[in-house]
Amino acid sequence: MEVLLLGTGAADGIPNPFCRCDTCTDHRERGELRTPTSALIDGRLLIDPGPEAPRQVSRFGRDLTGLVAVLAGHAHSDHLDPALLMHRSWVTRSPLEVVGPEPVVAWSRQWLDADQTAIDFRTVTSGDTVEVAGYRVSVLAANHEAFGEACCYLIEDDTASVLYATDTGLLPEATLSALAGTPADLVLLEETFGPRTDKGDRHLNLATFATTVERLRAIGTITESTRVVAVHLAHDNPPLAQLRAELAELGAEVLPDGTVIRLG
Repeated sequence: MEVLLLGTGAADGIPNPFCRCDTCTDHRERGELRTPTSALIDGRLLIDPGPEAPRQVSRFGRDLTGLVAVLAGHAHSDHLDPALLMHRSWVTRSPLEVVGPEPVVAWSRQWLDADQTAIDFRTVTSGDTVEVAGYRVSVLAANHEAFGEACCYLIEDDTASVLYATDTGLLPEATLSALAGTPADLVLLEETFGPRTDKGDRHLNLATFATTVERLRAIGTITESTRVVAVHLAHDNPPLAQLRAELAELGAEVLPDGTVIRLG
C-alpha cells in the first residue's frame, strides 16, 4: 500500500499569508508550504479532497486518471470541495464512488448534472463497514461536527492498514471500542492546536494528541511497528524543529507535504 501525503496542514495551511508568527516565519524562510490535509492511497482512493487537492496532486507529479473513489470525513470545505467532481466530468464520465456521511453526499450531489449516472454516492455512518475501491473501510465516530456527522476511517487491505483520524478531538469511547485489538500500520492523527488549550475540544492539541496516542497504544491499535504521523497542523504549533522534537518523545513524526509512505 502506498500512501501519498498530499497535504499535512490545517484549513489555512502553514504559513498563513496573513501571519508573521514564529511558525509561519519558519516555514516561509525555509520555503516549506504545508497545505490542507489530504491523502492518496495507491492512486485509487482520494481522502479529504479540499480545494487544493487537484494542485496538490499535480505538484507531486501525479494524476487522478486511476481514481476509483473519493472518501471524505466531513463537509467542511478544507476536507471536501465538490468542484473536483465537476472538473472531472469535463474530462471523463467513467465510474467513480463518492463516500462519506450524509452532509458530504448532499453537498457533492449539487455539483453534478442529473445525467451523472457514473457517480455512485454512498452515505455511511459511524459503525458501518464497507468496501471502497477494494479496501475494507470501517467508519468511526469523530469528536467533531460539520453540518452534521463527521467520521474517521480505518482503511485496510490484505497488506496494510491505515487509521485516518482528522478532524477530531479526543476520540469517542465508541471509536476506541471499535478499534480495540486492531493494529494499524500507519496512524495519521490530527494535531491542530499545538500548545494552545483555549480553542475548543473538536481538534487535538499537543496534550490531547499525547493522550490519544497513549489510548491507542493501550488498546493495541498503535504497536511497536506502527508509524504515527501528525497531520492537520496549524500555525498554533511551534516551529518545525521544536515540534519534531516534541512529537518524537511521543513516538510520532511530522512529515512534509508530498511524503510517500509505503506499507506492507
